[in-house]
Parts: sequence; structure tokens; C-alpha cells
Amino acid sequence: MAKIYYARVDEFWRKEEKYAYLDEKQHRGNIEWQEIQPDAKHNWLTEGMHEEFENFLPIGSKESKASRREIVKSLFKVYSRGVCSNNDAYVYNFDADAEKQTAEKMVENYNLQLDRWNRMGQPDEIEEFLEVDEHVLKWIRNTKRSLLRGKEAEFDSAKVRQVLYRPFCKQFYYYDRVFSEDIYQLPGLFPLDAGGDNLAIWLSDKGLRSPFSTLASGLLADLHLCASSDLFQCFPFYTYNEDGTNRRENITDWALEQFQSHYKDKSITKWDVFHYVYALLHHPFYRERYAANLKRELPRIPLAPDFRAVAEIGKRLAEIHVKYEQQPEYPLERIEAPDKPLDWRVEKMKLSKDKRSLIYNDFLTLSGIPPEVFEYRLGNRSALEWIIDQYQVSTDKRSGITNDPNRPDDPQYIVRLIGQVITVSLETGKLVTSLFNLPLLTNID
Repeated sequence: MAKIYYARVDEFWRKEEKYAYLDEKQHRGNIEWQEIQPDAKHNWLTEGMHEEFENFLPIGSKESKASRREIVKSLFKVYSRGVCSNNDAYVYNFDADAEKQTAEKMVENYNLQLDRWNRMGQPDEIEEFLEVDEHVLKWIRNTKRSLLRGKEAEFDSAKVRQVLYRPFCKQFYYYDRVFSEDIYQLPGLFPLDAGGDNLAIWLSDKGLRSPFSTLASGLLADLHLCASSDLFQCFPFYTYNEDGTNRRENITDWALEQFQSHYKDKSITKWDVFHYVYALLHHPFYRERYAANLKRELPRIPLAPDFRAVAEIGKRLAEIHVKYEQQPEYPLERIEAPDKPLDWRVEKMKLSKDKRSLIYNDFLTLSGIPPEVFEYRLGNRSALEWIIDQYQVSTDKRSGITNDPNRPDDPQYIVRLIGQVITVSLETGKLVTSLFNLPLLTNID
């Protein structure tokens, strides 16, 4: 029988340190190897994983998602990855009208090429056939596949939908299958027709490389919501038919029974379960203890001793994260340059070296940022750093399309948003601390 041996160096070593280590060892015989065995799930590298994780309630599973049975043994029946566009410059924009113009040109160019393809006898060699104008349309894999299927595109301004592109950063997205690489099961969660409200927990997919993250939103979101290196899954409260009809609760009856039975409380609702799950995913002990497990599979949810306390915290977390634009502004000091005219326009913001001030533009500096703000992190950035990173004017080199976050109809929006996100960050920190003071599990080492 074959045997597998394993050796590792410090995961934070730089490339030069790894090369130096190999130079020193010279030969594999000089390395101390460890024989390893797989666990029941065929994981070979199990360091840091905890067996009790398997006894928790699965948040979702491929088996449950595919099952047509009424009894589904997971908390959520359906879940989906976020929007995979591979086409961001063309299908996302801060300005709805700008996105409509881009989308209309994409549709027109695509249909012209589809017509030419049909007139030329539908040649198989698509790469040689295409007349590429990257100022108008990027021919991603799915766009090519749609042409080969003879699928005609139809422009519809209603498909320009507001989405959560990055944490606390809304943009407009052209919601059409032809011009994104994949939209998975999202039309059944956020229908293609504009109708249908929803609330979803977005969280890091297995295989994550950045720290585990989760964020609630009432909007459709991008595949890389909180980390460009990771994928994000959506667990919604409702599901729909693609036309927005037949709304159904997505938390299973089996899940509700598990909670009601364990806590001996028939008053627990599916919304309570939703909020409990959201809070639990923020619990510092949970994230730290099960960090290795979360890299291998989707979260599993333990039953904490105090359900109500956890659910109430989750309800408040969801409220401030979803309605972040309705939160009060943190009172930052506004320092205005006396020799510059009044100006609310952003080009590119940056933090001071001590991170206590934010240089908004040549006219305005925002000072008095509390250090605690940077403790609320989504992926490798704090919430405030996401705002600084995303709210800047950028021009895509391939297409020449400019994406400008400034709002002529609301010139102080970004200044206001900064104060609101600071408020959200500080309250999130307090709520997470209160979670830490609640026991998560009993009878573990």
C-alpha cells in the first residue's frame, strides 16, 4: 500500500527563506518527514481541525440543494455563489445611466456579430470569426458560448440592478446571463425581473485564503465580495421562481425543528434562526477554533447555551450591516484647506501614516478616526479601508470605460458614508465583544 509523507515550513516564510531552506537541506533525505493518514472525509492535512465540528448543524450541502424531498437536513435548502462576471468594467458601474449606455452598446454589438455569424453559415472557429472591439464588448467564455447557441441578446434597462459589489459599496450591474461568466442559482434568489425582496448571509466559500468573512445584505452581490482571492456563497432567507413569483422560505422545517426541540421553545421562528446563524458566524471563538475546518467545508452551526442572546445580537448586526446608509455619522473633524475652493469630489483617498486621518481630497481632511475602527475586518481589509479602496475614480485600460463613484445629485454622499461606516464598525466591534462574552460550546477542552 502506498504511503504519503509530509513536511512543512512556516506558512509566513517568504520565497527567499524557502529557497534558503532547500539550499541548506540539499537532498530530500535530510528533511524530517511525517507519515500522514486521511480522515473520514479524505482530508490529508488535518492539523488544527476539530472533530466536534462534524456534529454541528450543516448550513447547507450540495445534497440538500439537489434534493427534491420535503425533509432536507441542512439549515438552508438553497444557496449560490455570487456573480462571476469576468467582465467587471462592462457590467458594473457606480452610475446607472453609464451602465445602461455600456450595456446597450454590448447588446447591439453582440447581436450584430450573431447576425453576421448566422449569415456566414455559423462557422465553428469562433476565435477566427469574431471582430473584437474591446471598447464595446469583451468576449468572455459565456458570451462566446451564447453566440454558438444562437442566443440573441435583448437590452432591457430593468436589468440594470443595484448590487453590493464590495463591502458597503453599491454599484449597478447589468443582470444578464449572456454577459457574465456565470450567475449560478442567483435568479432564483434575486429574480431577474426586478421584483422580489430578500435578505441573505454572504460568507466565505471553502478553500478560503483570506480570513473567514460574512456580511448580510438585501442585495445581489459579487463572487469576490469581501476578498479578491476568495469566493463567496449566498444563503438567502427566501427563494423565488425566476420571474419573481412563488416566494418560499429557504430555512428548512428540519432546521426549525432542531432549534425548537433543543431549546424546548416553540416560539422560535425561522427569522430567529437566521439571526442566530449570522451572529454565530461572527463569534470570535468560533472563527478561531474552527478556522481550519472552515477552509475545508461550509460552516456548521453549534447550538450555544443562550439562543435568545445570540439571536438578538445577530438581529442587530444584520440591521446595521444591511441598513448601513441609515446609521448616524461618526463625528469626525473636518479640516478644510483655506486656500482651496469647496470641493466634495473624490479622486483617490488615502489614510495618514498613523491612520487617524483620512485625506479626502486637496480641500478636505477628515480627522479623529478611532483606532478601534480597523478591528472590524472583512477579508484582509477593514470596512473603512474597503471604502477607501473602492470609492475612487478609475478607468479600465482595456475598454476605456471610466467608473466614477461621485454623485452629482448627492455630492456629500461619500463623506457621509465614511462617517456611517465608522459608526457601523464601532458598533460591530461592541456586538462581537458581547458575543465573545457568551459561551459558545460546553464540555470541550
